[in-house]
Amino acid sequence: MRTAVIAIGGNAILHPEQKGTKEEHYANLQITCSHLALLIREGYDIVLTHGNGPQIGNIVLQNELTSNNVPPMPLDVCVAESQGEMGYFLQQVLTNKLREMGIDKQVVSMITQVVVNKDDKAFKNPTKPIGHYYTKDEALRLMEERKWQMVEDISRGGWRRVVPSPKPIDIVEKEAIMRLIFSSKSSPIVVIASGGGGIPVIQTENGYKGVEAVIDKDLAASILATSIEEELFIMLTDVPKVALNFNTPQQVELDKMTLLEAKEYLSQGHFPPGSMGPKIEAAILFLEHGGKEVIITTPDNLLKAMQGKAGTYIVKSQNPNPKQIPF
Repeated sequence: MRTAVIAIGGNAILHPEQKGTKEEHYANLQITCSHLALLIREGYDIVLTHGNGPQIGNIVLQNELTSNNVPPMPLDVCVAESQGEMGYFLQQVLTNKLREMGIDKQVVSMITQVVVNKDDKAFKNPTKPIGHYYTKDEALRLMEERKWQMVEDISRGGWRRVVPSPKPIDIVEKEAIMRLIFSSKSSPIVVIASGGGGIPVIQTENGYKGVEAVIDKDLAASILATSIEEELFIMLTDVPKVALNFNTPQQVELDKMTLLEAKEYLSQGHFPPGSMGPKIEAAILFLEHGGKEVIITTPDNLLKAMQGKAGTYIVKSQNPNPKQIPF
């Protein structure tokens, strides 16, 4: 069985300039799921995870606007709501794409809890952007009126709210996910798990308890991949390859790099925290905990990347010939 964990970036689901309607989500996912369905047709069984930045922002805003009539829900519950919403979109569109290709395979979304450390320093230093992009004037008003903490996202030209983003430690439902993937030998199930980085929970004397935070989707996907003993981890984003000196005249795209090189480039500041940084950190985490190979590319380059013809490969050590994953 050939399997992979695939993390879908936010731009594959909703573009920054879009409002977030159901129709917009479906139109974008038609394209992304077409590439995923082609990969499944070629013999891969996949576990999907996805971002939820704009969606969680909308849900939080809906809670605030209706708080006088309906009790608002805390952020962990909002993350769970986004998992249900995005999981529904993904599983329906992907199921339809598979049926168009004559592939009889079920797609299932799992509400997933991700364990974090209650003493994580992130709770005192919010850094994770969620929700809409705002102008500077709008951001200043929101910081005053709603006491939000906000930062400017220079690469995307706007201001966003930031919330705590603790590091993921474990996946609560990992055994259930493994059973869905590996127990059904005749037709393994496509699982959508840990959406939006997972519902952040801490371990207490009385069991798990949700906390107000958002976990980075790529780091959570890395933990998910290692938790289910996966060897291949794919991150789909809005750039075809990882690059050094990104968006400068000195930009250099990378076809391949080793774990050691990834660490060195990260320490040199080539991968900013709000951009490629979390993906490289997720790749390092995955390779250091049993994973064998990471691919970073765009959805439309997915099949070519699986053949070693596109994207950026990150591997544990240098190999004279780039590995081509067989179909």
